[in-house]
Amino acid sequence: MNTKMATAGNKGEKDRSDCYVSLELKTSGGIQINITSKVATLYGEAIDDLCLSVLTYFGIENALLEVEDKGALPFVMAARLEAAVKQVIQTDVEYLPEILPENLYATKKDKLRISRLFLPGNTPSLMINAGIHKPNAIILDLEDAVAPNRKKEARFLVRNALRSLDFMGAERMVRINQGQLGLEDLDYVIPHHINLIMVPKCEDAKYLRMVNERIEAIQKRNHHQHPVWLMPIIESAMGVMKAMEIAQAADNIVAITIGLEDYTADIGAARTNEGLESFFARAQVLNACKANGIQAIDSVFSDVGDMEGLILNVKRSKSLGFDGMGCLHPRQISVIHENFAPNDTELEWAIKVVTSFNEANEKGEGVFAIGSKMIDAPVVKRAQRNIDLAIAMGRLSPDWKM
Repeated sequence: MNTKMATAGNKGEKDRSDCYVSLELKTSGGIQINITSKVATLYGEAIDDLCLSVLTYFGIENALLEVEDKGALPFVMAARLEAAVKQVIQTDVEYLPEILPENLYATKKDKLRISRLFLPGNTPSLMINAGIHKPNAIILDLEDAVAPNRKKEARFLVRNALRSLDFMGAERMVRINQGQLGLEDLDYVIPHHINLIMVPKCEDAKYLRMVNERIEAIQKRNHHQHPVWLMPIIESAMGVMKAMEIAQAADNIVAITIGLEDYTADIGAARTNEGLESFFARAQVLNACKANGIQAIDSVFSDVGDMEGLILNVKRSKSLGFDGMGCLHPRQISVIHENFAPNDTELEWAIKVVTSFNEANEKGEGVFAIGSKMIDAPVVKRAQRNIDLAIAMGRLSPDWKM
């Protein structure tokens, strides 16, 4: 789009922590900035300085800029301004806020991913304090949560958020779009210390290899090397049938998740809380993950007001062998953590099994009994996993044996 006028941002009264900008290029008259803001008395001068700084940075000398501010933080306003500027001029220059030092962390392949909070990539009000809810990961979504005509604009906001927001240790994920649009999304997120890319509608290994080739090229161009993990999302019958191929597509795949809303639509079934219609698909994805030593992540539970339904869903997911699931609302996080964690009975049994195993091992016994139940290696392995999980989730002290 190469016009003399452009707009960006959200205009509605409900769009707090955002702004709406209208930019018109002129042939003379210098730069005129008109700001409407409830905090103009306190911050009007700072807003004016930021706007002038951005326009000057892009070489704009004559323009009329209208700004309707609803409490936008500087990184939000800068993103909206840049999105408008790049509709009216052609440039590869970027206006980048300083990156917070606390965001320069990497994550491990086996990091806990029990909860992942989805946030729309074009809604700053939901991003700003997301870290305080303590999800294992925060997903800035460029795909389904962003309207088709706002996707390019959302890239600037997500990029600036990755640099400016304190994620409080949560794994920083971005869900890109499908196809070529998704590959282009990578240019806006890879240089900014993203931890993981979620790849939607995945149906084969070829596209994942294309994603990795693009990531490698971007990192080489920016002289910036840090681990970027992949989490394919399987959302179709074809994807389910190719789950093993997808799981083996690349060494940086750490997990696969399944999207049940799209999957059930693809097979022509209604999604139910019981999940019989998706049992085969979930089992297929889960076994592909376990066979390849990566995490299996279940779908979101879409009714954010039904806590009892969520509890049952989490328990069912855990019983199948999943390692976590997505969240659509912060209130779901604690419920997911509590019900994926080993309960008191499971933990007591696990401690008893591992303690008895250690004692039997010292005696050179491979198989032992607790009461009338014979215990062998697979049972010990499961018990040790529950202990490790309890320690990682803070339910058990690392020195529990002492």
